[in-house]
Amino acid sequence: MHADLDAFYASVEQRDNPRLRGKAMAVGGGVILAASYEARARGVRTAMNSREARRLCPDLIFVDPRIDAYTEASRQVFAIFDNTTPLVEPISVDEAFLDVSGLRRITGTPTYIATQLREQVRAQVGLNISVGVARTKFLAKVASGACKPDGLLVVEPAGELNFLHPLPVRALWGVGAKTSAKLAEKGITTVGEVAGIDLQTLCSLTGKAAGHKLHALAHNRDQRQVVTGKRRSSVGSQRALGSRTRTFEELEAILLGLVDGVSRRLRDGNRVGRTVTLRFRFGDFTRDTRSHTLPDATASTAVVLDAARVLLRQRRDEIESRKLTLLGLTIGNLCSADAVQQSLPFDQRASPQLDSAIDALRDRFGTDSLGRATLLGKSTGPAVPLLPDPGVQAP
Repeated sequence: MHADLDAFYASVEQRDNPRLRGKAMAVGGGVILAASYEARARGVRTAMNSREARRLCPDLIFVDPRIDAYTEASRQVFAIFDNTTPLVEPISVDEAFLDVSGLRRITGTPTYIATQLREQVRAQVGLNISVGVARTKFLAKVASGACKPDGLLVVEPAGELNFLHPLPVRALWGVGAKTSAKLAEKGITTVGEVAGIDLQTLCSLTGKAAGHKLHALAHNRDQRQVVTGKRRSSVGSQRALGSRTRTFEELEAILLGLVDGVSRRLRDGNRVGRTVTLRFRFGDFTRDTRSHTLPDATASTAVVLDAARVLLRQRRDEIESRKLTLLGLTIGNLCSADAVQQSLPFDQRASPQLDSAIDALRDRFGTDSLGRATLLGKSTGPAVPLLPDPGVQAP
């Protein structure tokens, strides 16, 4: 099964605020983080600029994100997943794969299990969830997308290709705008047409690796199993910057806030990482990344901040000449802090004692109880986690 909460952030807001129910509303300020289905029906989409969203939907209601509320709702839903089957693979804070193939004699048919799961999520958490049930992970995810919102779709083995082949090529994992356009030039617009061409021709159009993958998926060949206990290889956070032009000093302050939050999440999960990556999105919707791999894995705020500042300053000229609309930070190549070889503290910037003291104060008195002087009087706005907290199997 692939279980996916519907319009997650927006649905939590509508659940908690009756005045928002049935209304076109969106979470976010400068950039839309999530939109209700009422807003989506009028063209509002995630990652859309708020000005464009307001043009499409003049009565659109904006609300500020409440990350703590979304995290708690996610934890409650994943507790239901874990009570349904021990084989749960989290994909993000609002979706997961569940293997229920061995539960027929214990619990019931996959259809019954999926129905019960949806009812429990609605009754216990107050949210709607769509579930796709199929023989493969790929087809289960396609099915959950096809039955949104608040749907259940079971694809029986005998009807797999009849369901899959009429779908557009974008239903295949890995097919984006460029690949679909390239295939369309050859008259290939459906999954069935991808399945109908020979592998060599497909590889000549998309490349060898992509061709083999798309050919297999078009015939619903997907051998991947649900993987449990898998820890995240990266963790990050991002901040939408809105329509106002930011000074470089403001961007450095926002970056500082991102580093503070992400490094603390690493320490909470007893993880360390080596690769620091900055993600940029500009006003023309182009994207770019810059990364640096540290000599030693760390969760030190100071060390990560030094590396992130260098990456930001390397792009200063371009950032100041183009409009930056999103800044993100990711720390990758994660491993357990207990597995790292300890080294002598030659680097005085790395201060685990200081980080631990700050974490303890914030845990006891709240995140805002202790801050940096450089951020006094400044609002860096809400940062949105890119991945679940490290070290936690279910967010």
